[in-house]
Amino acid sequence: MLTLTKSVNENDLIEGCRRNDRRCQKGLYEKYAPVMLGVCMRYVSDRAEAETVMLKAFMKAFERIDSFEGRGAFGGWLRRIMVNESLNYLRQNKSLFLETDIDLAEFDETFGYEECKAEADDLLRIINELPSGYKAVFNLYAIEGYSHDEIGEKLGISTGTSKSQLSRARALLKKKLMALDYAVKQVRS
Repeated sequence: MLTLTKSVNENDLIEGCRRNDRRCQKGLYEKYAPVMLGVCMRYVSDRAEAETVMLKAFMKAFERIDSFEGRGAFGGWLRRIMVNESLNYLRQNKSLFLETDIDLAEFDETFGYEECKAEADDLLRIINELPSGYKAVFNLYAIEGYSHDEIGEKLGISTGTSKSQLSRARALLKKKLMALDYAVKQVRS
């Protein structure tokens, strides 16, 4: 019988999960849930929906724990499951996406991001306010490092739509960051 204490290491928890030990599952959940909820919320804005997505992803992780071979970090393996489950949610709610043509996208190359001095929390809040399609593509491209072809495949959209969504996300982020920067300057003066 495994008693969960602060001294139980991650490998012990993983091995316990392989034996379907509910206490070990709870231990891994408690260790990773706050970070993984943040991952899910990058794609799914509604907190309750993001929590549901996260719970489904944890269930998949526990069902597939034998496929974790220990070559990389467990957190990275779990994060990929969270991202994929978030994308599944977005695919099932396809009406959340705004399909646009790349030729219609607007992007101002003259904007310098260093001009905005927003705090990290403000930036995350602004990213979270993006429309779902923009936010998903922005996160996959800028944060996860996927190519537009990979994003198109994961989201079931064309490469051009992925590029357009990213371009529009950047333009909207620029606009919101400039407004935030202006508001900060107004408060300071």
